[in-house]
Amino acid sequence: MSKTHPNPDAHEDAERNAYNGAFYELGLRWHWDAATYSALAQRCQQASGRVRLYLESAQPHLLRAYDAEFLVAAIEARKATRSAAATNINWAAIQAGEIGA
Repeated sequence: MSKTHPNPDAHEDAERNAYNGAFYELGLRWHWDAATYSALAQRCQQASGRVRLYLESAQPHLLRAYDAEFLVAAIEARKATRSAAATNINWAAIQAGEIGA
């Protein structure tokens, strides 16, 4: 009898979807696809560090108005409240539907 090993990408997908849900709930029009998340993960081991890295590289204009630690803390707090049931939502499709609204 062989043991079933959990999908190594499942945790990464759940984490990425939790971030995408947090972004959506905070009104941030960001979406991390698998490639973006993977690139951030390769550059930074800590999850909160990935958010800061993304802010500095892709959203630097926000850092002129907001403290980086404030933004990271807000995103991490919202991500922590995400339920497991919400991990399979296609956040990219939801945000795409809002364009031009």
